[in-house]
Amino acid sequence: MADLIVHGGKPLSGEIIPSGNKNAVLPILCASLLTSSRVELSNVPAITDIEKLITFFRSIGSQIDWNREQKTMRLDHSNLESTFDSNALPQGMRSSVLLFAPLLYRFKRITLDSNPKGCALGIRELDPHLEILGKLGATVSHNGVLELSITDRFQGNEHWADYMSVTTTETFVMAASLAKGESKLTNAASEPHVQDLCRFLVSMGARIEGIGTSVLSVTGIDSLDGTSAAISSDHHEIATFLALGAITGGEVRVLNSIPKHFSLIERSFAKLGVEIRHEGDIAVCPANQTLRIQQPFTTNLLSKIEAAPWPYFPVDLLPLMIALATKAEGTMHFWNKVYEGGFSWMPELTKFGAHVLMSDPHRIIVFGNRPLRPASVEPPYIIRAAVALYMMAASIDGNSVVRKADPIRRAHPYFAENLRKLGADIEWDE
Repeated sequence: MADLIVHGGKPLSGEIIPSGNKNAVLPILCASLLTSSRVELSNVPAITDIEKLITFFRSIGSQIDWNREQKTMRLDHSNLESTFDSNALPQGMRSSVLLFAPLLYRFKRITLDSNPKGCALGIRELDPHLEILGKLGATVSHNGVLELSITDRFQGNEHWADYMSVTTTETFVMAASLAKGESKLTNAASEPHVQDLCRFLVSMGARIEGIGTSVLSVTGIDSLDGTSAAISSDHHEIATFLALGAITGGEVRVLNSIPKHFSLIERSFAKLGVEIRHEGDIAVCPANQTLRIQQPFTTNLLSKIEAAPWPYFPVDLLPLMIALATKAEGTMHFWNKVYEGGFSWMPELTKFGAHVLMSDPHRIIVFGNRPLRPASVEPPYIIRAAVALYMMAASIDGNSVVRKADPIRRAHPYFAENLRKLGADIEWDE
């Protein structure tokens, strides 16, 4: 595990090109298994989870040509093995569940580890995925190991999900696209990366209606064709670099932004005194902004940022706002409505001198503008928690260490390199 050595207190300024969206490319790669024709992708980020997926694909007979420098990839799954070893499934990544529907489509019967996991956010249940696959015609049994099977193909059906789960929605659209008949999912997730997967499947011939809404209707077809697609920019990474500019007082310009995704994100920045503007497809955080938490009109309430499934404020970006709040004048209430482990890193934040009150596993209050100091911290296995702790270190004069910061590489392939372009004094200690 590698540490990030941070020499903080320097304004970060400059221009950055964001990576392709991690949360879009992983389901798209899994969905490429649904066709035997060639799939070509561009703007593919060189992140560790993709490395794991590609290793698995090759173990089952896929032909993969990945040019990391050009960020392109060609996938050919036309000559898969007749069986596969479930032990070869990618380990240590939640996205493994997105392989269930494609593998079941290709192999008809699979035996799987029943506990794939990715990070420390809390319990990440399999039940919604298994329920969806069962509704669409799969037989599910669990006798020490998880066994899934279909007789021929998926069968169309309707389902009303308990909650808006991103990966469950993605499992649904992959299976339903090749099911016999029509399928409908109510309470579907609608995040930008879910929309990207749906559009990718449509480019392969899938018939999906309601993309970007909470109700998805899919008319199944017999087979999907090959396609070419570009991975969209990662709005999480765009927001990350803007937040780094804000917390260090520099001007950061992020190219290839997607303004339509940023209205609520911009308003959340504004609650902390940060103006974000767009110049076409360039997102800009101007320099030397005063971090000050806006007071609500209802003065007996605290200013608040709530994070929940899209179109709420994205829960993955909440740690960035928490870091900004520690530097801002005023008091801010944060509410993570998704993960019970989303605030498990607060003890590390306080090592910098931050004042944080945990109301319960889902809610905290940050008392900002307290004296801060350099620190050595160790984040849990949560990508954006590690990024937020780096933000703190970068904003404080002196030397800090973010220990075991490897989770950052799961989403930001060139994190240190991009930061150096902005003037950061940072290095990996392998």
